[in-house]
Amino acid sequence: MANSRRVSRVSSLIKREVSQMLLFDIKDDRVGAGMVSVTDVNVSGDLQHAQIFVSIYGTEEAKKETMQGLKSSEGYVRRELAQRMRLRRAPEVVFLEDLAIERGDKMLNLLNKIKETTPLDDESYYSEEE
Repeated sequence: MANSRRVSRVSSLIKREVSQMLLFDIKDDRVGAGMVSVTDVNVSGDLQHAQIFVSIYGTEEAKKETMQGLKSSEGYVRRELAQRMRLRRAPEVVFLEDLAIERGDKMLNLLNKIKETTPLDDESYYSEEE
């Protein structure tokens, strides 16, 4: 079992290396369909599994196509990580779409709609509380 400092260090290294691979090394045309960025990497305590969260900008069709390309390149990414990071055992890699940015955007839109539909007079708000 690896300690938490090593797990976080391996996680950040994987994030950096996979980002580089997305920019320069992965030649699958499907991966280029949408703009892809690595948002987070979760590595298990035994360093055997890595969940790579990616954010994809584009249409729904481009997102599906990009995820298919990423899933097909998981073996290549695992081999490259083993070579680049000189790990005894490379972690099993799984790409997952990170929807946090979309959820945050949706939440901001909802808050803006509430703000627009609810007129709030600052003076009346403060006078009621007192």
